[in-house]
Amino acid sequence: MRFFPWGFWLLCVASAPARGDSGSKARSCAEVRQLYGAKGFSLNGVPQAEISGEHLRICPQGYTCCTSEMEENFANKSRSEFEAMMKEAGRSVQMILMAQYRSFDNYFQDLLNKSEKALYDTFPSLYGELYTQNTKVFKDLYSELRRYYRGSNINLEEALNEFWTRLLERLFKLMNAQYHITDEYLDCMVKHAEQHKPFGEVPRDLKVKATRAFIVARSYAQGFLVGSDVVKKVSQVSLSHECTRAVMKLMYCPHCRGMASVKPCSNYCLNVVKGCLANQADLNTEWKYLMDALVAVADRIDGPYNVDTVIGTIHMRISEAISNLQENKDSITVKVFQGCGNPKISTKGSSSEDRKRRGKVTLEAKSSPVALEMLVLDAKGNLTALKSYWVTLPGVLCSKKVMASSAADDKCWNGMTKGSYLPEVMGDGLANQINNPEVEVDITKPDMTIRQQIMQLKIMTNRLGNANIGNDVDFQDASDDMSGSGSGDSCPDDVCGKRLSKSPSTRQPETHAIPKQSGHGVIGASSRSLPSAFLLFLSGASIAVQHLWR
Repeated sequence: MRFFPWGFWLLCVASAPARGDSGSKARSCAEVRQLYGAKGFSLNGVPQAEISGEHLRICPQGYTCCTSEMEENFANKSRSEFEAMMKEAGRSVQMILMAQYRSFDNYFQDLLNKSEKALYDTFPSLYGELYTQNTKVFKDLYSELRRYYRGSNINLEEALNEFWTRLLERLFKLMNAQYHITDEYLDCMVKHAEQHKPFGEVPRDLKVKATRAFIVARSYAQGFLVGSDVVKKVSQVSLSHECTRAVMKLMYCPHCRGMASVKPCSNYCLNVVKGCLANQADLNTEWKYLMDALVAVADRIDGPYNVDTVIGTIHMRISEAISNLQENKDSITVKVFQGCGNPKISTKGSSSEDRKRRGKVTLEAKSSPVALEMLVLDAKGNLTALKSYWVTLPGVLCSKKVMASSAADDKCWNGMTKGSYLPEVMGDGLANQINNPEVEVDITKPDMTIRQQIMQLKIMTNRLGNANIGNDVDFQDASDDMSGSGSGDSCPDDVCGKRLSKSPSTRQPETHAIPKQSGHGVIGASSRSLPSAFLLFLSGASIAVQHLWR
């Protein structure tokens, strides 16, 4: 007889609404409806007031304003928005790198163009037919220099040697026009004349200085292009399924729970983003090496290799070489005739070319060392600022894009409700995500696209290192060097091969405990909380049993 009142009470408790945060009256879903419509979705089927959330697969399964379709749409939207954030952040870095590239490229090309123009403007009056009948030799030289700078597979030393040989052959014939000089005789002449340095020390000196200057210039320019291309390709890497769920829970689940004004906890956001960008963070080491290598080469450009002076005075060095040849014409001719024999007299008669020369005119270099110094200083500042881009990216996205709360906020969205977030923040990189409480990351499967970009950074850094000490480098297409890359060798031996499940002990049950979802093993990926009415029923039943046993 004493059981009936207790049983009746238990039935009443079990049938009561189980709402820990909103009382017995269902809350309005007006804010979610407004947000959902603003994202471009139809409001058909969107609840006017909260409904039971047992159907949810990502968000906590308490009372909610989201249907299964809304949850799926929000998940897809969160993926596209997060990927857009990545691309936007990447574009800002690309813009910086491309701006530095264009600044240097314009400056370098301008130096080369001014030198070429000065040659075309002054050489006709200086050398008459010695120049006008050999303009192609000079044009070909500047063309080869530009091709080399642009990355063509040209041996610059050979190109310069070829220029001096061709120039010597042409000028020797013009200065000895009274003779019939065959191609075979020219071959012999070159062999004998070069022993006596017909152009003085100019060819050797220019070869050393110009080669070093062009090597660092094209490596420097190429470094900016490679860096920009790496950022572009990495920023286009798609978000994984696990990350889509984690980002959805971070960005839209609070809206489904009627907590639209509650910002995500800062550390919670960091763990989500670090887990999703784990592969990207592994770029950090090689990225820093590239930035440091570019800074080192920039110092060479404005320092020992003196790009401004060397490139801007090529025409002056050529003029000096021609003057040396003309001054030593007689002695060179005698030595050639002694070694190769006297050529036959030509029926065309002698040339008055030597008399047409107007005299030695001093050419002035029109370069601006100050401009180059400012350009290099600006580049070095930007490169230094970009060194930590990949490891600071999660913090930037959380603070400026996701708009996470401050670290001290204990009334933020922690993935389950409004409260504090207690799990520690994970380190950077793939290997450090092994115990990430928010995102399941398989550390044994690095992203191949990103591994390829890491290899690209290594290749470019190596080229810059060679350029920094004056060594020429082969600028074949970097994609040719990609075979065999992406092996994931940055994964430590003591970690690879393990794929540990997330332990519930990493979360504090008061505010952040989320049981594993069947088939996923992801803590924080979804929630399967028991209805609170059922918990009250069990509690009441326990009291009733104790009462009956008395």
